[in-house]
Amino acid sequence: MIRSMYTAISSLNLQQKYLDVVSNNLANSNTIGFKASRVLSQDQFSQMMSPGSSPTATQGGVNPIQIGLGVSLGYISSNFTQGVLQSTGRNMDLGIQGDGFFIYGNENRRYSREGSMSLDMDGYLVNSASGLRTQGWLADASGAIDNNIPVDDISIVTDNTLARATATVNLGGNLSAGTALNGTYNVTMGVYDSLGALQTATVQFTRGATAGVTPNITTQWSWALVNDPATAVAEAGGGTITFDENGQYVSDTPGAPIVLQTSTGADAFDLTIDFSKLTMLSATSTVAVTSQDGLPAGTVTDVYISPNDGIISLMYSNGMSEQVGQVALARFNNPTGLMKADDTTFLPGLNSGDPQIGAGNTGGRGSIAASYLEASNVDMAQEFTNMILAQRGFQASSRVITTSDEILQELVNLKR
Repeated sequence: MIRSMYTAISSLNLQQKYLDVVSNNLANSNTIGFKASRVLSQDQFSQMMSPGSSPTATQGGVNPIQIGLGVSLGYISSNFTQGVLQSTGRNMDLGIQGDGFFIYGNENRRYSREGSMSLDMDGYLVNSASGLRTQGWLADASGAIDNNIPVDDISIVTDNTLARATATVNLGGNLSAGTALNGTYNVTMGVYDSLGALQTATVQFTRGATAGVTPNITTQWSWALVNDPATAVAEAGGGTITFDENGQYVSDTPGAPIVLQTSTGADAFDLTIDFSKLTMLSATSTVAVTSQDGLPAGTVTDVYISPNDGIISLMYSNGMSEQVGQVALARFNNPTGLMKADDTTFLPGLNSGDPQIGAGNTGGRGSIAASYLEASNVDMAQEFTNMILAQRGFQASSRVITTSDEILQELVNLKR
């Protein structure tokens, strides 16, 4: 009877731990990035009553006789099955589809599946709830990212301005075939220098390859950038455009490179003009700029994190974008060996292995889902079933103790 009581008590202790785990799982059923835990039990040492015997020539063998001494906790481990990705519409909310963890903190690093991020007042990308700084790589001056260097805090400067000097101007329209030989047509265009300042330049078209050309060359026009259309003083660059008998563009031959003057402090820049969309028909001259690739100075309007690889870009009001960094992921050979910490984070354990850090969608690490958060993977139906099992196991063990007590009471009453 005494043995049965101790066996039942071991079961009571186990069922209480089982209920504690179930309670914690249910409490975190709506916690972003939470991974549910499960309990596995194992029987304890069994007392040997008889070792049994092996068969002989005239008699069969006898099995051993053992009495179990209860149950004990085998282990409690986290369940790292994928949680549902919930759309938030916020680009700095990140989830992971597949294996991997976000890395937080440069020292005493923590690892988490919870990816709600924001920028703090100093421009660091941090976890919105804990304030831990997100780890990754920063781009160099050219915008390149080296994933082979150690990760560091991601710092983003959002008060930058960015401009792009014009490299190509596309002209379209018509140069009138009715223009007299050596007649001119002027087009003023606006281009941007490296500081985003608007510069104007005038292209002067002249019927004929050069001034004083022989009259039979009627399908060629010469062009030049001029300071003053009235005096036709060349500024920089020029060449010849050739059309066929149907007035369609054939080719153009550039002369000297076009190098425009800029605002103070800006770099001089080369300019290419595309004449391939011009025609030479009898209609009036209508040449105009159809497009140019320069942009004025723009300010940062948004921070964008791209899906899959987690590359961070700054979006500017002028339509430009600048690559500034990348979020890193870590994976472990044995994630169930991680130790749970606070703020839905994990610490490396003795049996988890070292973190293998790299970019998303590489090396077995999952892809980053921008504008999504991973929900808790707690299965409420399963947890309520586990709760019932724990409760019934506790009840059954309690009845064993009660029954053992009643038998002991009958034994005491034998003296009467």
